[in-house]
Amino acid sequence: MKESERKLLSELMKNSRRSDRELAKAIGTSQPTTTRLRNKLEKEGYIKEYTILPNFSKIGYTIMAMNFIKLGPKISAHEIEGFRKTHPDTMGKDPFGVVLIHRGIGLGYDSVIVSFHQNYASYDKFRNHVKNSMGTSITEVNAFLINLENNTLPPTFSFIARQILKSGNKTQK
Repeated sequence: MKESERKLLSELMKNSRRSDRELAKAIGTSQPTTTRLRNKLEKEGYIKEYTILPNFSKIGYTIMAMNFIKLGPKISAHEIEGFRKTHPDTMGKDPFGVVLIHRGIGLGYDSVIVSFHQNYASYDKFRNHVKNSMGTSITEVNAFLINLENNTLPPTFSFIARQILKSGNKTQK
């Protein structure tokens, strides 16, 4: 990744709402060059989507949950993909929202789901939904719950945006 592309990606992670003219000024290029760079980053998959990070407690979510899941040895990638595809059908019906579902490794677990909830009852309903949807595939579920009403550091990509600039030629294509 070229230096100008890293700079643009970093600036977009800090605030993707800015115009190409403002971004060009921030990264030291012309507006047409910035537009071409943005289009290239989108086409090559460096930019997946543009979104916002809301104040979750102001929009009704008081809990963020990091759900750690241990899956049975016989679960297939097909079963996991089935859960990923059926979960969006529950959106709007239940007061919870999932922002991340991934396989991984650590702490004795092999999957994680990050979700937002209006209250503990909503979280409990979500937890039951996950257990019922995955059935015997799940051998254990534990969670770390975060109270979003406390004055804590909100989610941000600003740190990663700064790291992109420091990574220099280490960034792999």
